[in-house]
Amino acid sequence: MKISTKGRYALRLMLDIALNGQGGEPVRIKDIAARQELSVKYLEQIIGVLNKAGFVRSIRGPQGGYLLTKNPSEYTAGMILRLTEGSLDPVSCLDDCADPCSRMEQCVTIILWKKLKDAINGVVDTVTLEDLLEWHEQINGNNYVI
Repeated sequence: MKISTKGRYALRLMLDIALNGQGGEPVRIKDIAARQELSVKYLEQIIGVLNKAGFVRSIRGPQGGYLLTKNPSEYTAGMILRLTEGSLDPVSCLDDCADPCSRMEQCVTIILWKKLKDAINGVVDTVTLEDLLEWHEQINGNNYVI
């Protein structure tokens, strides 16, 4: 499994909003793009997904931008990655919506894939945006660039 730029940038975008919107000031996409050295157009696509899912809210107007709808402790990396990436399962036969494999009952490698899935979920579902903020502070201090 490989996380795409969409998933990686979504995490960075959410972290940037958490860092720079702490005082209740909306964070503008063009400012995030400049800090992150990313395309405004690509971030607009990602923020649309996050907004539609209710992870962020849009503030209109000249001083507008985006704010988180919850506390950073209420977002896990897994929530953000699954929203942007879809399933994080290492193989399609573990997807709930996949057609069951006819070899599932005697498949030995499924044990490996299930262990890998559990390990991935065990990390992404326990690391919160708040954890990322704390790690950022440990590494970068008060520097607001991620």
